[in-house]
Amino acid sequence: MAALQGVFPILPTIFDAQGAVDETATQRVFEYLLAAGAAGVVFPGLASEYDMLDLEERLHLTACIGRWNNGRVPFIVGGSAKTLDDAVRLTRAGGEAGAAAAMVLTPHALAGDNEGMAAFFARLGAESGVPIMLQNAPPPMGVGLGVDALLALATQVPAIAYVKEETMPSGHRITALSERAGDAVQAVFGGAGARYVLDELARGAVGTMPACEITEVHVAMLAAHAAGDHERARVLFERTLPLLSMQAVFRWRLTKAVLLRRGIIDCEHVRAPGPALDAWDRRELDTLLSRIADLLPLDVVPGRPQRTPA
Repeated sequence: MAALQGVFPILPTIFDAQGAVDETATQRVFEYLLAAGAAGVVFPGLASEYDMLDLEERLHLTACIGRWNNGRVPFIVGGSAKTLDDAVRLTRAGGEAGAAAAMVLTPHALAGDNEGMAAFFARLGAESGVPIMLQNAPPPMGVGLGVDALLALATQVPAIAYVKEETMPSGHRITALSERAGDAVQAVFGGAGARYVLDELARGAVGTMPACEITEVHVAMLAAHAAGDHERARVLFERTLPLLSMQAVFRWRLTKAVLLRRGIIDCEHVRAPGPALDAWDRRELDTLLSRIADLLPLDVVPGRPQRTPA
């Protein structure tokens, strides 16, 4: 299988007004991502509110994505869990759904225990049969391994095929991994909501995994960069950065507010805690979206026109 690369947005979990999973709306977002040109899809990640889903919800939605996708694009399953047994179960379910890789955080309980960390990922790879993408996020999400420790782990555990580098400064780490990993890692992805994506690409990252609300712009940005049109890529980056900065504060609430305004979903309910957008924030969001309206098609979902901002 060819190495993964390109824009792999995180599919959010859409809920109804009562807080139950809305499969139809989640599938609608999935289809939007593919129509927008995403190279693949990740589920669940932090932007999916994965830690607000119970195990059965995660397993069920993973199976749903396998059916919806039917092999059209590479699917990366999120396998992070509180226990190794749950991580194995989730990652194996991803494999059954056709996942090309499993993105898994470094477990907090094994911070500083290099042998324990290696044993964790070795068993995960062996029992699931799915290549591992090590998500190297800083605390409190992950452990934030140093480059030396990460390379030693990838060398010791052949199941680790990819790294998603999110520990700051991510660019320095991506440079080091690109120069030193050799055959130990197939490719490195950037993260952090694509707020550093051009620096990451210049340093050797092969793709990015942002939140999903402006996927077509991220696809155009990476296509321009790959074609050598770095000025076009930078224009797109700079035009979207104010929105991404706001997204860094409001996270899943911002993503769903944009998806609502774009007519892709009908309910912006979230389960995860965090700051809510007030009236001033919503006016600012409408302003930011109006300034990139020419980059966002109006007919995202046929028969579901973009909403007029309140």
